[in-house]
Amino acid sequence: LAVSPAAGPADERVETRVAGLSPGQPVTLRAVAADDRGCLFQSCAHYRADSRGQLHLGTDASHGGDYTGVEPMGLFWSLAPAGMEKPYQRLVPRSTGAPMKVEVLVHEGHSPPGAMPGPVVAKAEVQRLFTAPGVRRIRLKEGVVRGSLFLPPGDGPFPGVIDMYGDEGGLIEFRSSLLASRGFAALSLPYFDFEDLPRVMKELKLEYFEEAARFLQRHPKVKGPGVGVIGTGKGAELALSMITFLPEVVAAVSISGCSSNTVADLHYGEMTLPGLRFDMKKVSVSDSGVFDIFEALDDPTNPANSPSVIPIEKAEGHFLLVVGEDDRMWKSSLYAELAIRRLRQHGKENFELLSYPGAGHRIDPPSTPFCQVALDRVLGVPVLGGGESKAHAHAQEHSWGKIQEFLHLHLG
Repeated sequence: LAVSPAAGPADERVETRVAGLSPGQPVTLRAVAADDRGCLFQSCAHYRADSRGQLHLGTDASHGGDYTGVEPMGLFWSLAPAGMEKPYQRLVPRSTGAPMKVEVLVHEGHSPPGAMPGPVVAKAEVQRLFTAPGVRRIRLKEGVVRGSLFLPPGDGPFPGVIDMYGDEGGLIEFRSSLLASRGFAALSLPYFDFEDLPRVMKELKLEYFEEAARFLQRHPKVKGPGVGVIGTGKGAELALSMITFLPEVVAAVSISGCSSNTVADLHYGEMTLPGLRFDMKKVSVSDSGVFDIFEALDDPTNPANSPSVIPIEKAEGHFLLVVGEDDRMWKSSLYAELAIRRLRQHGKENFELLSYPGAGHRIDPPSTPFCQVALDRVLGVPVLGGGESKAHAHAQEHSWGKIQEFLHLHLG
C-alpha cells in the first residue's frame, strides 16, 4: 500500500495505490483517524484488484461501503464517528500545529461498514498538514480584538483575509492556517465565547469587526489598500455587513449566509440591524431525535422584517456567494437569490454565485469529512445540516479553488 505524499497539505489530494494482490481479489480499504480529544473516526470502501493484482483509487471504482464510484479522496471525506463513539461529531482539528494522522488499511474480503473487517494485508500512515512549513501563527490581543493571525513564509506583502465561522463560537483556525499556506495573511477572528469576549452572542457591535479590519489592513505584511473577509453561516452574514459598512473591506466570501442580520442585533454607531429570530415552534424532530430547523428562521421577505435586511447595495467591493442547494440549516439558496436581486435592482453586477446541487450547509476546505447531522453547541441537540456526502465533497473541492481565485483577483 502506497499513499503519497505521506505528509502533505490537508487541502490537497493524495494518491492511493495497492499492489501485490491476486487478480480480481476483493479487499476493503479503511481509514481511521482520531480527533484532538481521542474520539475515533473511520470509513471503508470495497474494491477489487485489476488483472495485475493492483488498485489505484484515482481510477478504480468503489463498489460499496461508505461511498461508490471513483473517488480518490472518498476514504477521507467519508470519515465518521466509529460505532462506539458518540454520533454527530465533526472531525475538525482544534489545533493546527500538529498534523492530522490518518491510518489507511487494506483488509481481505468485503466487510460492510460497522462490521468486523477481515485480516489486514497492508497499512500506511498519512499526515494531513494544516500549516505549511514556515507559516507563522501569532496570537492576538490587539485592543479589543482577539484571535490568531497566520502569516505565510517570506517577506510579503500578502493579501489579507479575515476568517469567521458561525454560531458555534470560539476560535476555529484550520481554514485560516490553510489560507496562509496558500499565500494569504489570514486572521482567524472569534466574536464570542473566547477568552474575554462575551460568552453568548446576544448583540454584536460592528466596531469590533472594524477594529480587526483596520488592524489587518495596517499590518506591515499585508498588501493594501483593502482586505477580504470569508465567513460561514453567521460569519457569512457578518462578512456581508462588513463589506457593506466598512470601507477597509473590498471582497467578501459568504458561505451559506443569510442576506439579513439574524439572531443577535448588530449595532454600528447609531444604527441597529435587528436580528431575525428562530421560531422553535417551526422546528421538527425526527424519530431518531434529529432537529430540522429549516423552516424556523423568520421570513426575510416579510415586509415586517425589512429592518433586518443588510443594505449590501451600498458596498463598493465584490461578493462571492457560495451555497449548497440541499442546505437544511436554513434557506441559503433563497438568501443568495435575495441578495443578488437586491444588487441587480440597484444596477450592480459585483457578485459571483457558486451554487452546488446536493451540498449541505457547512462547505469547508477539501476533504473535510462530511457531517450531515452535527451536534449544535448552543442547543445541545443534533441538527440537520443537509447534503449528500459525495456531492458535498465535490462542492468543497471546487469552491476552495474558486474562493482563492476570487480573493486573489480582488486583493491582488
